[in-house]
Amino acid sequence: MITLCGFAVSNYYNKVKLALLEKGVPFTEEVVMTKSTDPAVLAASPLGKIPFIRTPHGSLCESQVILDYLDAAYPQVPLLPADPFAAAKVHELISFIDLHLELVARDLYPQAFFGGTVSESSQARVRKQLDKNIAAFKQLTKFSPFVAGDSFTQADCAAWVSLPLVGMATKAIYGEDLLLAAGVDYKTYGKMIAERPAAQKVAADRKAATAA
Repeated sequence: MITLCGFAVSNYYNKVKLALLEKGVPFTEEVVMTKSTDPAVLAASPLGKIPFIRTPHGSLCESQVILDYLDAAYPQVPLLPADPFAAAKVHELISFIDLHLELVARDLYPQAFFGGTVSESSQARVRKQLDKNIAAFKQLTKFSPFVAGDSFTQADCAAWVSLPLVGMATKAIYGEDLLLAAGVDYKTYGKMIAERPAAQKVAADRKAATAA
């Protein structure tokens, strides 16, 4: 049995949780907060990051590593195409979502979501980078109807949990949602994904965790 460790407000936790649910892999959940100094946590996730999973074979951290493990260990419901190039294109999209969009926008989160302050110079730097990266992402993504094409893949696990954060953060800081302004209609796409039972479960648990 897999144990998913982290907390249900985290987009990367929910990236893994959505994959587990979509694949029908049995799992339990254990609440672990980020930056924990608990030796047991650090033994599984040396940087104290979440999510991580515990498996009968040992622990794994980093969300994308976990998703790739799940597809290899539980191939009955694949979230990657069988064709190597098509699978690589899914990974390409995930890299853009995780590294070139969400990670860049994350510098805005202290002010956008948590009442902190982000300097004007940092705001300008992030804006310049996001304008470039969003345009590049738009060239790669399909939304036909899924991010990578006509099938639900790992890329949708990443996109559905992270694109709204990028949109909300940029709206809060710059007064406009940079994704929508660039023509990336993630909201229509998000509503479509939200109709899936696995996504409904993730969203309900995230709402409950946020309220708590």
